[in-house]
Amino acid sequence: MKLRRKLFSSKNPYDVSKSDLFLRASKENFNYLYGHCDDYKKISDGLSVKSPGDIKDVSDIPVLPTMLFKQHDFRSGRYMVKATSSGTSGKKSTIRFEFSALMAALRMSIKITRYHGIMTIKPCRYIVMGYKPHRSNQMAVAKTAYLTTFLAPAVSRKFILKHTKDGYKPDFESIVKALRKYEKGRLPVRFMGFPAYTFFLFRLLEDRGLSFSLPKGSKIMLGGGWKQFYQEAADKETFYKMAKKTLGIDEENIVEFFGAVEHPILYCDCKNHHFHVPVYSKVIIRDPDTLEPLENGKMGLVNLVTPICKATPLLSVMTDDLGILHDGEKCGCGVTSPYLEIVGRVAPEDIKTCAAGAADILKGVKI
Repeated sequence: MKLRRKLFSSKNPYDVSKSDLFLRASKENFNYLYGHCDDYKKISDGLSVKSPGDIKDVSDIPVLPTMLFKQHDFRSGRYMVKATSSGTSGKKSTIRFEFSALMAALRMSIKITRYHGIMTIKPCRYIVMGYKPHRSNQMAVAKTAYLTTFLAPAVSRKFILKHTKDGYKPDFESIVKALRKYEKGRLPVRFMGFPAYTFFLFRLLEDRGLSFSLPKGSKIMLGGGWKQFYQEAADKETFYKMAKKTLGIDEENIVEFFGAVEHPILYCDCKNHHFHVPVYSKVIIRDPDTLEPLENGKMGLVNLVTPICKATPLLSVMTDDLGILHDGEKCGCGVTSPYLEIVGRVAPEDIKTCAAGAADILKGVKI
């Protein structure tokens, strides 16, 4: 996978000149998956894509819906690490990563976080608004949140979701107690995790008439989405105002990440809070009815492409997100790669992808 290594070694994570390299790396990845994963081969054959020569454009790559990963355990080689989705819909995706994929992910993460000024040598205290690590928890969102605490040296880590005999339970009181202590110190505080629990903390502090002025350099880093609390999701303006009111953290120090276990690419918002597409991936917006690629500015289903992994066929996946891809120049932050706007989600039964026949193709395959 020499082309993958070259792609993930790109110095500028938003270098728009890498389109040809991305396509060649994707063809390389397809060739491997086709030869090492029987189920992927069946789906590709059913879509009449049997060789890299059949792929003229990234949009020609066979697409697997994320819901299919929740129903079938795809394997295309040896692996080193296994991760699962959160399973908020009742079923979990199981994704495997080989050593070279993990190294590619590490290089990507370092370059993107350095670019956005998140990686630093200055120590800080972490408050993780997510799961405390536990041997029973294989969820990717838990592993990612913990790994994020290595972007700056961690003096301490506090977790809001703690494992009990009855499963994970939130402990807001310990977080409030920690805030009282951290406010008096000099080390910056970094929040990391679910926006829902972070916003619930804001509301709790407001209801109690509490507010803190955390040390300079403190940040809020959001990832993992609102999950089952999507009906209570706050708009960004409200979220930013509450962060300032309760913790004294300005909007410029609030960073949001986007990603999925089935698409392990790090999307980090810019200073204008837009998710620019890094060089390691491509985003295709498809018409919900025809599945044809749409031009920038049009809303449709979000198709995510990356050649990062060999152990699981994650090359091209269709999410249940509705989104719009915008021209990068319109952002004004200085990054010229297109940026993705997530508009909402559609019900799984409403999604019909170009791998809609995958379920039929996989009939008879043991799940």
